[in-house]
Amino acid sequence: MSTKTLVSTRALIVIPCLNEAEHLERLVQSLRPAAAALNGAIVVVDGGSTDGTRDIAMRLAAAVPQVLALDNPKRIQSAAINLAVARYGSAYDYLIRIDAHGTYPDDYCERLVDEALQTGADSVVVAMQTVGFTPFQKATACAQNSKLGNGGAKHRLGAASHWADHGHHALIRISAFQAIGGYDEIFSHNEDAEFDYRFHQAGFRIWMTDRTSMIYYPRAKVGPLFRQYFAYGRGRARNVLKHRARPSLRQLLPLAVAPVAVGALLAVINWLAVVPVVLWAAACIGYGIWMALGQKNPYGPLAALSAMVMHFAWSAGFWRELLASRKRGVAP
Repeated sequence: MSTKTLVSTRALIVIPCLNEAEHLERLVQSLRPAAAALNGAIVVVDGGSTDGTRDIAMRLAAAVPQVLALDNPKRIQSAAINLAVARYGSAYDYLIRIDAHGTYPDDYCERLVDEALQTGADSVVVAMQTVGFTPFQKATACAQNSKLGNGGAKHRLGAASHWADHGHHALIRISAFQAIGGYDEIFSHNEDAEFDYRFHQAGFRIWMTDRTSMIYYPRAKVGPLFRQYFAYGRGRARNVLKHRARPSLRQLLPLAVAPVAVGALLAVINWLAVVPVVLWAAACIGYGIWMALGQKNPYGPLAALSAMVMHFAWSAGFWRELLASRKRGVAP
């Protein structure tokens, strides 16, 4: 695709963020050439940061014409994207969604637009590689990059370019985004999967590209990791309840984790109650040992523990939301 064609396309680059003072300025500066090449703007949407992120965003917006800053009183990412598109979207062709806690190739935005123009896709999604720095973060990255932690999701493992049902959100045609009403703001997590379900139902197409990808940095402690995956589980349950969409096989298996873990308490009555949870733990630890020996990955055993935290938290969040919906009178 010629540079002339790319310049004739306008892209709105949106960064929803909350307490990202450590990363924000470097990220915005790295995106400025892309904004210039795509005749676009960078919108930083802050969800009420307390670490100085908002001050950084306002300073950049005052100093750099390409940068805009918005306050997001609803705090969550789905509301941040909707707000940016509602405020500025009419002047642009594409929305490019950027995670403030990630790293991107220099030509990331241009590649996304080029793929959309070449394929005619209404959305372009990418693979996401997870990288860590501390021992626990490295172990969590190993888990999230493996089938043990991601269940074989193509947007986690990476795959040859293909038409897809879902992937890590990167680029969306703004007219298509607006046509289905943007993200559903009842979703604080899993809003991308819910969006993609409606996107397909409306007849729009999603292209997963192998020409670019992004790097994500996982939670560095057990508590934040548990809370993140608990919220993911709740989001998936809300998606199931809203659309009556049956979870995939890779999601059905982890769903059993919380029930079998709770069921293990019945071992005081019958020791067989503990067998399912022991088998699950043994399978995870065995996979971790295989990673350590077969892949020569020293973080394999610890990755197994990270995966167990993710499995249990996701399952617990799912069932928590399902039970809460029954109390609210929402039929499962």
